[in-house]
Amino acid sequence: MRIQIDHLTRYHYTLPMRSVIQLLRVTPQTNAHQTVVSWHINVDCDARITPYVDAFGNACHIMAIDHSVSDLSIEVTGLVDTWPGSAGIIDATEPLPELVFLQPTLLTQADEAITRFAYEVAGDPQQNPLDRCHALMTALWREISFDTRATSTLTDAAAAFADRRGVCQDLAHIFISACRILKIPARYVSGHLLRQDGAEWQEAAHAWAEAYIAGLGWVSFDPANCVSADEHYLRVACGLDYRDAAPVSGARYGGGFETLSVDLRVRGPGLGKMGQGQMGQDSANQ
Repeated sequence: MRIQIDHLTRYHYTLPMRSVIQLLRVTPQTNAHQTVVSWHINVDCDARITPYVDAFGNACHIMAIDHSVSDLSIEVTGLVDTWPGSAGIIDATEPLPELVFLQPTLLTQADEAITRFAYEVAGDPQQNPLDRCHALMTALWREISFDTRATSTLTDAAAAFADRRGVCQDLAHIFISACRILKIPARYVSGHLLRQDGAEWQEAAHAWAEAYIAGLGWVSFDPANCVSADEHYLRVACGLDYRDAAPVSGARYGGGFETLSVDLRVRGPGLGKMGQGQMGQDSANQ
């Protein structure tokens, strides 16, 4: 399946920005599940863009601007062919051992409530680890209401779980937190979802999780939709949590107040006009 991405991020500053440096994790890599046909990053001003691969194996770019600007646009466009198959992640760059992904972070630290949830839903050590992860995913999909207004990029797993509301980022964080309590390595994944209801315009990138299952390797779980990733998913970056895989992060000097807007269109074959499905099911915090 061919997926086309058109992703435009616009910044407006009330005062001229003197300089900025941003880390872009917006470029997918070719592996057994997807082939990058073409991919481009365009910035509407004079900028230095330097590619590199981070500690998690993600394809990244450092964008540096050292002159005054009041408006900035970053356009990402590309075509990727994806392939049907199992939810196991095959042939991805894996520079780190799986045990690294047992490490808790500020966004995935389990509290008493998540710990109790993990053991109640999937605490039987005699049960197949794959079945335990599926049980966690299903329980989260049932218990957490999808609400794009309930959380932000700073919301941690414990807060989202206590409120029983959040977006795909929060559901992924809770799933990861519960897996790590059960000694199952788990990581955060950012990317894009080609929705099957025909809704091409989306509020933000998608997020899901991967858990390491002995004998199978890394297996994907999307608790926001209660499915494992298939050919409708385009994988871009991974990490311990959102901060390691955020599409854009950085710092600036000057600029006053910042206004951010995002336009994202995810298209595939045989899809017509934008559908009327629930927009929340593929919107991560941006």
